[in-house]
Amino acid sequence: MNPRSANYAMPPEWAEHERTLISWPVQDSMVYPDQYEEVSQGYRELIQAIAEFEPVGVLVNPEDVARVRAMFTEENIEILPVEHSDAWLRDNGPTLLLNPAGERAGINWNFNAWGEKYKPFDLDNQVAGQLLSRFGITQFDAPITMEGGSFHVDGEGTLITTEECLLNDNRNPHLSREEIEQTLKDFLNVDTIIWLKRGLSGDETDGHVDNVACFAAPGKVIMQVCSDPSDENYEITRENLAILEASVDAKGRKIEVIPVEQPPAVQYEDSRLTLSYLNFYFVNGGIILPVFGGTAEETDRLAKEVLERTFPDRRVRTVNGMAVIREGGNVHCTTQQMPAGK
Repeated sequence: MNPRSANYAMPPEWAEHERTLISWPVQDSMVYPDQYEEVSQGYRELIQAIAEFEPVGVLVNPEDVARVRAMFTEENIEILPVEHSDAWLRDNGPTLLLNPAGERAGINWNFNAWGEKYKPFDLDNQVAGQLLSRFGITQFDAPITMEGGSFHVDGEGTLITTEECLLNDNRNPHLSREEIEQTLKDFLNVDTIIWLKRGLSGDETDGHVDNVACFAAPGKVIMQVCSDPSDENYEITRENLAILEASVDAKGRKIEVIPVEQPPAVQYEDSRLTLSYLNFYFVNGGIILPVFGGTAEETDRLAKEVLERTFPDRRVRTVNGMAVIREGGNVHCTTQQMPAGK
């Protein structure tokens, strides 16, 4: 049995949440461990911002529980002692599903730290199962190595992803494109898959789509674009834009694309930070948007305006994306929604 045969499907991220789950950063596994205090303050701000909209469960290593608990006074922020090596719950956590009766189930993907880039990752590969057990949620073990940041769904049968990530030999070299597609259809209950080519330049996740594009609604996709021909992202985003504009979804609709201009490039220790406004996160009644300040003040403003126009019924809450990016990713990468249900 798989989720599709059991009549479960992944709701879109904008559907009502019971809570958000997020993992606290681990200094030993950070890309820039000397930035731990700054990153921790960024996570604190992010968690408090989400808590303005809905309850938050924070996964914390047992030895850090007392220290992290003391940082929060909000009643709807719960500390959950769960061992983990890395903070990216979008990728190593469970993907939550619902059936028509509102009953929840969860997918436990195999996690190998983005193609075994970081070791050890055994604790992280156990996080999804621990959470599903803790909350008494039915578990489906997927026969595929994948991360939650590598796809988005529209809730009406369409999924968007990238070839760079899902077809990468460091994930599932034994599976063909057709076999990967069938697994996605069986486990997420989708009918149509839109394959973009590549993710943003320098993205060590091998092209996660949650830095590139996401559904704003069925038939509508927000996409980060680049207007500078000298930037590596120019050709990447033009190629993906052409694919989207030629695509139709599971209901036969042509895709409407809503562009968001990327922030200016920022280098840190000789590498480019993967800055993306598309790494925002839907919460109940709002959106949590990372902004970057400095040379990005103008694109920060434009990105916020685009989201406010696109989602007039949601409050766009900005947070300091430069703090969280020091850990390697951003708002969407850190979070995992639990849909409201039984």
